[in-house]
Amino acid sequence: MNVAEINSEKNELSDNVSEEQAVDQMLEQSVETPVTEKLVDEKTMALWQLYKEQRTTEIRNEIVLQYTGLVKKIVLRFKGSYNNFGQLDDMVNQGMIVLIDAVEKFDPEMGNKFETFATLKIRGAVIDFMRKQDWVPRSQRSLSKVLEETYGELYAALEREPSEAEIAAKMGISEANLQKILQQRHNSIVLSYEEAINEKMMEVSPLITEERADDSPESTILFDELKMKLGEAIDQLKEKERLVVSLYYYENLKLKEIAEVLGVTESRVSQIHSQAMIKMRNRLKNY
Repeated sequence: MNVAEINSEKNELSDNVSEEQAVDQMLEQSVETPVTEKLVDEKTMALWQLYKEQRTTEIRNEIVLQYTGLVKKIVLRFKGSYNNFGQLDDMVNQGMIVLIDAVEKFDPEMGNKFETFATLKIRGAVIDFMRKQDWVPRSQRSLSKVLEETYGELYAALEREPSEAEIAAKMGISEANLQKILQQRHNSIVLSYEEAINEKMMEVSPLITEERADDSPESTILFDELKMKLGEAIDQLKEKERLVVSLYYYENLKLKEIAEVLGVTESRVSQIHSQAMIKMRNRLKNY
């Protein structure tokens, strides 16, 4: 799917629908039903077999078309973090470029799912794109890094979760300024966490290491262990932090929508979410 096709889909929506709603509708239309998924799977398997035999651009493009919905779903996954909807086309296009590359490099005979292989690569590309769009001054970016390091140092020294007062004191700032950092650097902190998780997934997934012929018992154990560690990290969060993480990642709600659910301001949701991401990344960094 190219920019023109995306814009065409947007323009066909009702004039009464806001740009944000139009984006969400356009992306969510890609979700398949169980019946259509079965038909798509059968067609895709036949295309993979043809591509293996002929390796033509035409067949490759047919396979790519079967997975455009995957790119849309991954972009939708990050909708809580991007504020400029004009960048949506660029994010989808970045994902499409990586999808084409993934189709060319994937070997069906490895016995693995292409969706998993492609998802890791597309997520990485989208995260990288969003990171490059981070126009925040270096001084603010440095503050968020100091905040994460401070939390880690205090957690190790105290052998417990440090309080906001303790974090602020070690950083030499007021608690009010700490909250401002959590709010203003929300996207950077979340992307930092997403980046770390994607890197861990790349490390434990046998799909990325070409010399592995199939899913080895070791890789399966490592992957299951990562999922378990993520679950433990979420369980250790405070109740409100767990709720925000659940609404953001599993319900795909934007910060504004989460604020309405919780009855707090959007800035407060940013602070809660940032705190949760810092805690989770700290607990996973030594894994």
